[in-house]
Amino acid sequence: MHVNGKHFMVLGLAKSGVGAIQLLRSKGATVTGVDSRNISELPIVQNLVDNSEISFSRDREADLKGIDTLVVSPGVPLSHPLTQAALHRGIPVIGEIELASEFLAGPTLAITGSNGKTTTTSLVGHILKSAGVPSQVGGNIGLAATDMISTSNFLQWNVLELSSFQLETIHRFHPQIAAVLNVTPNHLDRHGSIEEYAKAKGNIFRNQRSGDWAVLNATNPISNSYKTNAQIARFCGDSAFVSGSDIELFGKPLMSVNAVPLPGGHNLENVMAASALASLAGASHESIAEAVSTFKGVRHRLEFIREVRGIKFYNDSKATSVDATLKALEALPGPLWVILGGLDKGGSYLPLAPQLKLKAKAALLIGSAAALIEKELKDLTHIDICGTLETAIHSAVNQAQPGDTVLLAPACASYDQFKSYEHRGDVFRQLVEAI
Repeated sequence: MHVNGKHFMVLGLAKSGVGAIQLLRSKGATVTGVDSRNISELPIVQNLVDNSEISFSRDREADLKGIDTLVVSPGVPLSHPLTQAALHRGIPVIGEIELASEFLAGPTLAITGSNGKTTTTSLVGHILKSAGVPSQVGGNIGLAATDMISTSNFLQWNVLELSSFQLETIHRFHPQIAAVLNVTPNHLDRHGSIEEYAKAKGNIFRNQRSGDWAVLNATNPISNSYKTNAQIARFCGDSAFVSGSDIELFGKPLMSVNAVPLPGGHNLENVMAASALASLAGASHESIAEAVSTFKGVRHRLEFIREVRGIKFYNDSKATSVDATLKALEALPGPLWVILGGLDKGGSYLPLAPQLKLKAKAALLIGSAAALIEKELKDLTHIDICGTLETAIHSAVNQAQPGDTVLLAPACASYDQFKSYEHRGDVFRQLVEAI
């Protein structure tokens, strides 16, 4: 990609947008930053403008005249008027991942999926580090891909977690190893349909070649249906599967199922996926087994917080979809007090009903989706409208008995009351620790 002397517009100035600006400036581009917020709310951008490094405009006042390429951040939908105007004028529209991939040295291992991608990506990074295989991890977690360029080299894997938002704007991005862990209804408020959502996920395979690898989930119909030019390995299938009490990987025993420290059948799938990916990247069976047995999991994903008076508290704030919440419900024994709600993402909450009826003493509802969840589930489980996370925790603590578990697994986005799912999980931890 020719950048020097070109004029780029970066739309959306959160972490990935700022990373894109810094990369483009380092390569000699002229940059205009655009956001819906005032510049006074963007201190890093304000500093860049004050130093005459970039120009800034509010999105409703932005002018595409003279712009060579529009870089859109993941949080900006392709339906945004400025994006649509650029496409209409024939101005290339790319994302931060596409931009970064032009400058990342070394091979790329990319992971996406509706659920489990953070755990799987983190576990792949943990395995490769333990196995002595050079790698760095980022993308949708940790470092933005643009921030990984300076530490990349041709002998090191770039392990990337990618969201459907990031994959919407793929053109030439080419991972040597790529995985779609699963596809279930999610982000329908953005993509409009499960078909469009699945299409965005499938972009991860778009530029793969015959020497590359695609890792698919044999038990997930959409993941298993993707077509690719790459060689295919299937977990929960012929490449990685459970045989009796052991996990088999590429025709050889890997480890005992009982040695996997993460709870739940979904985490067993994550382990099989991560093991297949790490093996394809060069890790031995022995190093994979050892690393899996020492993996502590990731924050905000079925994270045990503490036990108070015999009541256990788990933080699964990362469960921002119905399917993710369902997996959390299946992983933990009852009785449960389940905190649900936040910003609705489209889709039905009815799939939660059987597990709630089986295990939950109550669903404690918070956020703007509370009324919608109540409408769907009120005749199927006990409902307690709490409004806020603090009220929900107090309600659970006042009613729970020793042996019960309080689970935050919202099935919703966090942005109605919190800055992010991490912020929501941190507040949950603080409230629980204050009991």
